[in-house]
Amino acid sequence: MIKRYTDHSANERTYLAWIRTSIAIMAFGFLIEKFDLFISYIGKAVGNEKNFKSSLSAEIVGMGLLLVGVFIVITATVRFFTYKKSIESEQTIPYSVKKTNLLLSSLIILLAIFLFVYMASKFID
Repeated sequence: MIKRYTDHSANERTYLAWIRTSIAIMAFGFLIEKFDLFISYIGKAVGNEKNFKSSLSAEIVGMGLLLVGVFIVITATVRFFTYKKSIESEQTIPYSVKKTNLLLSSLIILLAIFLFVYMASKFID
């Protein structure tokens, strides 16, 4: 039997939730990047490149989302092993809000705000 199995399981579930979130963010970035490329190909095929041109902002958003996803994977992995070590320790460690939790949550909120502004600008144009 593994000592403190429920704590280790909870830590692993949290880690896997962050990994799923990062995969979704990276997939969304990939989708934006490839859809923008698809639109430019349509413009060339139709002969109307002016109305179907590639957008620099879509490329920036796509690459930004990919980088955010990679950053979340790295941060979640570091967090997982830090908590794993704390769980295995016989020492009493006080729980406090970690900077990584605040950083990851802030990053997701900023990402949501940025995507909202990006989508709103597309409707205004």
